[in-house]
Amino acid sequence: MLDLTPKEITERKALRINPCKTCQPVGALYCALGVHKCMPHSHGSQGCVSYHRSVLARHFKEPAIATTSSFSEGACVFGGGSNVKTAVKNIFDIYDPDIIACHTTCLSETIGDDLNTYIQQMDIPTGKMVIHCNTPSYVGSHINGFFNMMAGFIEYLAEKADICNGKIGIFPGFVNPGDMREMKRIAELVKADYIMFPDTSGVMDAPITGRYSMYPKGGTKIADIKKLGAVRRIIALGEITEQEPCMVLKRKCNIESDIMPLPIGITNTDAYIMSLTRLTNAEVPYSLEEERGQIVDIMLDSSAHVFGKKAAIYGDPDTVLGIAALVLEMGMIPKYMLTGTPMDSFSKKAQVLLNKYGVADQCQVKAAGDLFELHQWIKNETVDILIGTTYGKQIAKAEDIPMVRAGFPVLDRHAHALQPIVGYKGALRLVEMILNAILDKQDRICADEDLEIVL
Repeated sequence: MLDLTPKEITERKALRINPCKTCQPVGALYCALGVHKCMPHSHGSQGCVSYHRSVLARHFKEPAIATTSSFSEGACVFGGGSNVKTAVKNIFDIYDPDIIACHTTCLSETIGDDLNTYIQQMDIPTGKMVIHCNTPSYVGSHINGFFNMMAGFIEYLAEKADICNGKIGIFPGFVNPGDMREMKRIAELVKADYIMFPDTSGVMDAPITGRYSMYPKGGTKIADIKKLGAVRRIIALGEITEQEPCMVLKRKCNIESDIMPLPIGITNTDAYIMSLTRLTNAEVPYSLEEERGQIVDIMLDSSAHVFGKKAAIYGDPDTVLGIAALVLEMGMIPKYMLTGTPMDSFSKKAQVLLNKYGVADQCQVKAAGDLFELHQWIKNETVDILIGTTYGKQIAKAEDIPMVRAGFPVLDRHAHALQPIVGYKGALRLVEMILNAILDKQDRICADEDLEIVL
């Protein structure tokens, strides 16, 4: 289906083909789902929120609740103030959330709707809350929407305090519930008293109980978000995703942050654990040392099969940087690193990582790219494996390249969101998937006399 992709590359600024991202409201909606008893609200048309919900539902294989201001032609001309005020009243009456998190869409942003003023004019029931953030769909990506919604919650709810509550704040970045569970497991092993925000575990991976619950048990509680203004320090995972929320919390409540890469791979996981232990004064438990030893052991055992192999890695910026760090630890070369999120900091951080391993001259990095361009790169110089979202599967099929699905969204496989790629356990999972994908192709294409039983 991609046979007509040309090898000759033309620089494009006004057109994206097969984008390596989705729009801001998707990230904002996902962030809001990580708050307990929160109803995400899309200030725009019904079609917008239907798309945003469907992307999340297809990735997580779980319902993604959200409401809408249901813009019509009249709202587009005269503004959506009446729509959102009526919607908020109906939402509290019918669905009874504790908080409504409003985000904008390209339509409401284009006409200039002022959600802050609308919220001030609302008759909000006692004990309930409405917050908002701006998420124009035509700027940035779902990553921008995620951190804008985080910043919105912090701006509205975090309370500055004179006395530290002794807790550690953990900002997990745009990751799956399985990753958040693994981050929390590690924090608990080093005896950290923490608040994770947002936390979609127990929400977007909730078990079947035989009875539907609109608001599952998971999610960060509103009271805990308020307490972020009194924590000892924030450990922010995702150098690109978490910059903005940390800046807002610093400005509002004077809370300092350690902003570090997603804990994907050995080095990044080490950094996360050591940052926690510096704050808890706890010893690293043997169980974590054992897990670390296991992943180092399997990397050594399998190095003959992966050393020097070239990978094309694409997806969200922090995820791409984390996976690139892991494949470098495996002795592989991240030949292509691409994200659709337009962040110059991605390219800079990628160059630092590649320089550290002395492979910068062998690799190509781009932010605000698309998968058509990635395919052109591969046509000019192929790779041994693709690592990224479902949208790369056409390239994998067209070029007969093994593929490992990682990041967001993964739409064509199940249980992905429940399994971590962070921590030592997540690294072990990624190494297994990468190794097996390469060996599976080797077995498939080799001559019968070269088909080995023991590798």
